[in-house]
Amino acid sequence: IKALYDIARQENIEVIAYPMEKNGSMSIMLEDGTCYIGIDASVIDGDVLERVHLGHELGHCATGSFYNRYSPYDLRQRHENRADRWAIHRMITEDQLDEAVAEGCCEIWDLAERFGVTEQFMKKAVCLYVHGNLAAELYF
Repeated sequence: IKALYDIARQENIEVIAYPMEKNGSMSIMLEDGTCYIGIDASVIDGDVLERVHLGHELGHCATGSFYNRYSPYDLRQRHENRADRWAIHRMITEDQLDEAVAEGCCEIWDLAERFGVTEQFMKKAVCLYVHGNLAAELYF
């Protein structure tokens, strides 16, 4: 988690506690390019949930992947996938995943525990490195 907060600090992205019961976190970019991340108290656990939420929201900020919910031409999933890809590449490298598997860590729950992420996030990481996409629902 510290490494992710360090990235936020280096990029001048303010992370604030903000009530968001439905989705747990959100990021926004102002017209001048300034990003803010809000995280609900329910996911500020100093562990897995906070790490996954913060990584994903930093991915939105780093890639500029924000969607306009009022635009019929903007594809929300494309922006979500870009944010997840960024987070996966920063939190679990392909070499780290290969090393874990070579050491016998092969179950999703075991990999998730090793990398300090949720099982759903781990499934996306495996899909990205094995299949080149984030369509975990197709493979798990």
